[in-house]
Amino acid sequence: MEIKKAEFTISSSKLSQCPKENKAEVAFIGRSNVGKSSLINMLTGRKALAKTSATPGKTLLINHFNINDSWYLVDLPGYGFAKRSKKTQEELTKMISTYLLYREQLINVFLLIDIRHAPQKIDLEFMEWLGVNGIPFSIVFTKADKVGSGRAKMNVSDYLNKLLDTWEELPPHFVTSSETQTGKEELLDYIEKIL
Repeated sequence: MEIKKAEFTISSSKLSQCPKENKAEVAFIGRSNVGKSSLINMLTGRKALAKTSATPGKTLLINHFNINDSWYLVDLPGYGFAKRSKKTQEELTKMISTYLLYREQLINVFLLIDIRHAPQKIDLEFMEWLGVNGIPFSIVFTKADKVGSGRAKMNVSDYLNKLLDTWEELPPHFVTSSETQTGKEELLDYIEKIL
């Protein structure tokens, strides 16, 4: 798939504010500082479509980006960021779960995982929640340029083996780097296929 047009459409703090038309949506989510904005910018070929920041937890709203006038890429707030107040964290959790559970246009969630880290309890619990609620998702390992290819393979296989403890079938997974464009075509081809 070639992305010829990518533009910001709207930021919403609740489901009712999201775009009304019936375009398919793919959503990106992950823990704070996992490289979500960089990945979105890499996929769309725009340097500053999604705002990148050195401060984790910048995205606090549901951001819709119109892609090729035919579907929406949705940037969801990161989860598990400790420096937010409990109240803010609860509001964000409610906003994200409401979107994921009730947004009829949503066809897939891409869950971003930093390839440098061992499997994190918070990510595994989030996958479990997606699975229990029947929400289709894929795993996107980010920051592959930050580790050697042997280490990357080992970390991915550790993660997938950990998932096999509780999952009969593994979700699709991709290895990416925003720096080197690794995984860009595979990810876009997959999105084209599910659309």
